[in-house]
Amino acid sequence: MRAADMLPYKLLALLTASSIYGTSLATSSFLPSTTGISGASTTAGVITIPLSSYSFTPYPTPTLAPRPPVFPATDPLNPPEVSSDRHVVPDFAPAWATAYQKARNLISTYTTEEKANITTGIGWENGLCETNIAPNKNFSGLCLEDSPLAVLGADFTTVFPAGIHVASTWNRALMRARGLALGQEFKGKGVNVALGPMMNMGRVAQGGRNWEGFGADPFLAGESAYETVLGLQHGGVQSCAKHFINNEQEQFRATESSNVDDRTQHEIYAHPFLRSVMAGLSAVMCSYNLINNTHACNNDKMLNDILKREYGFQGFVMSDAYATTTTLAAVAGLDMTIPGDITFNSGDSYFGGNLTNYVNEGYISMARLDDMATRIIAAWYFLHQDEDYPATNFNTFNQNDEVNNKHVNVQADHYRLVREIGAAGTVLLKNTNGALPLNKPRNMVLIGSDAGPGKSGPNEFLFGTGSDGILASGWGSGTGTFSYLISPLEGIQERARQDGSSVFWDFDDWNTDLAGAMAFGQAVALVFTSSDSGEGLFTVDGNAGDRKNLTAWNNGDNLILAVAAQNNNTIVVVNSVGPLIVEPWIEHPNITAVVWAGIQGQEAGNAIADVLYGAYNPSGRLPYTIAKDPADYPAQIITNGSGSGIVQINYTEGLFIDYRHFDQANITPRFEFGFGLSYTTFSYSDLGVAAIQSLDVDEEDLIIAWENGEASPIAEGSSVALWLHEPAFQVTFKVTNTGRVSGTEIPQLYIHHPSSACEPPSVLKGFTNVEIGPNDTKHVSIMLSRYDLSVWDVVAQGWRKPDGQISFSVGASSRDFRLWGVMLA
Repeated sequence: MRAADMLPYKLLALLTASSIYGTSLATSSFLPSTTGISGASTTAGVITIPLSSYSFTPYPTPTLAPRPPVFPATDPLNPPEVSSDRHVVPDFAPAWATAYQKARNLISTYTTEEKANITTGIGWENGLCETNIAPNKNFSGLCLEDSPLAVLGADFTTVFPAGIHVASTWNRALMRARGLALGQEFKGKGVNVALGPMMNMGRVAQGGRNWEGFGADPFLAGESAYETVLGLQHGGVQSCAKHFINNEQEQFRATESSNVDDRTQHEIYAHPFLRSVMAGLSAVMCSYNLINNTHACNNDKMLNDILKREYGFQGFVMSDAYATTTTLAAVAGLDMTIPGDITFNSGDSYFGGNLTNYVNEGYISMARLDDMATRIIAAWYFLHQDEDYPATNFNTFNQNDEVNNKHVNVQADHYRLVREIGAAGTVLLKNTNGALPLNKPRNMVLIGSDAGPGKSGPNEFLFGTGSDGILASGWGSGTGTFSYLISPLEGIQERARQDGSSVFWDFDDWNTDLAGAMAFGQAVALVFTSSDSGEGLFTVDGNAGDRKNLTAWNNGDNLILAVAAQNNNTIVVVNSVGPLIVEPWIEHPNITAVVWAGIQGQEAGNAIADVLYGAYNPSGRLPYTIAKDPADYPAQIITNGSGSGIVQINYTEGLFIDYRHFDQANITPRFEFGFGLSYTTFSYSDLGVAAIQSLDVDEEDLIIAWENGEASPIAEGSSVALWLHEPAFQVTFKVTNTGRVSGTEIPQLYIHHPSSACEPPSVLKGFTNVEIGPNDTKHVSIMLSRYDLSVWDVVAQGWRKPDGQISFSVGASSRDFRLWGVMLA
């Protein structure tokens, strides 16, 4: 959709809200079953909250004393130093306690109406930001704004690599640095709450918003989310984790029930949110979908029991836009409704005046309303936003508003980081006969529209709903406004000029005869192709957010084959939001190299050139599996609705998503999870494992119980307890660079549980990155916690060490193990 042809953002909101939420779904839901899901129902209705009086007792704040250096008292503006391994469990409890006391003092002067207003957005387009909370007394109000990779709707900002791309770096320092730079830009624009990161799991390979998240493994996604949250809040902005939970496809996202068993929920989908809470997270956004036939934003089990009780979450829960369906959602754990109105410009709200009435009439207790307002204002104090925080200086709905848009430039030198992450997240999938790195080729040709700039600039399509040049972002609310965008043509020509190489190009994807003719006789033929997806608000080329297939866009497969037929040194570069089926051409003898360039942001062309020429030795690793056949994946997009009812999506694969399924079903992928080549080679040796003495003497009895096979207790903060997450075991080994150039290896540690645990064959539980010079050796360490070795016990409702021997492997991917060991009893 070209920007000139698009509906205004406000009209889009009206159409979205009114079409997604008809009267048949304007009911609430409550208390889903906590038992496992069995069978498939296509007629099940929404579980609703009965109108009644509900008492409320606030969850207590954590009281365990800080224990540096492992458990230091931490302020979000001064997080622990980033480490390539996990040594520290930051304790944000003292900072939260201080913030809560300030918030309680403030709201003690508020009326019931004023408290309710703190929980209610002022309505769509009634403020400068996507969502706005009005100021009151000494509280300056809130500006809440997308997106996970840029400040949406603002000029003079940076468009960073997507979440999926930073996950591809497997580099905690880069994850943290990206979060910090984003946080600084949000704060510089006067945004209080950044609506990100996104951490849905990529259960379905075609999922439209997978590129916003961190891949298809909970551990990788959890570490990416953890570092991103720490970075964002270090930059001064509140971080809002989304979408809680099971929003794994765009089609029917507001009218489907994701039916997930308790163990799968804990071990797979909730884990990245747990790690975000451990990073001091300020806010959580509940999603549009239902969970076990209960709306996510009305889900007592997920919001109250798991998030606030089990994880000890101290911040506030906000709805996705127009995802609130009842005032009684407050009883189930929802603290804020956005943008505030029920439908666009309706002038009413499920909260606001209705919330005031429900409190006055005794359906919702004053204690609960106090808790809602306290959580929201405490998060503001927690980030010190009461201390000279910048006022909002842009209008997200109108960049040409010269009254409110101060054109504040917040980019600094972030382009350097964008370029580094762009290169570090690029995965080298194939490299035969030393095709790469390029070494001053005599001449070359660049084929495909993905090699060049967009025909009408980088912001040609509103919200990124299209691409006729380099693909550097998906589409929807997770995008940003490009200040500029470097295409591969520009990046490669810069180097070619230095080398004296001749460069030719053809951006026509459909004239395969011309492409083949231009490739003939060239020293190198570079073919660029892409695959796009995005938010389900928009349909692009028949793709309703989710991809309708896993093939390359814009005639990519045919274009690649046409070029390879005429040039025996064809190199394929892929910019994609997720996996593609590459079987039509991957084994072609004339295709000498494949570079998986991902979604790299505004420096895409420079990052690609850095990898092609060896200025950056590729170290990226796949955050998902690339299959040989779409049917090999364990779950597919559900495209057939059921009339006006709720679409039932049963997560029957359970724990076996992505590589876990491929391993369990003994399916050979084309490229496995964690795979990636380098311009050098590495060897592993000298494996060791040692137990670490616990510093948590206050919970020694829980450690002994865990060692004896007992589950963690049911208690406030039980799943984030220090004894469960402190370093308990240290795995050590050596990595040697056996090649001729410096490079970065990404050692990965996979746990193999005993058969009694009924776990996947291999489960990622550790990784690090190590830079090594040629013929040099580095000592490497990976810490493991008791949580890392545990499984969720659905009967005891706690984390338990499984019966039997736990073994592990260390290697270069999920199927390339180099060292094997056994955990200490």
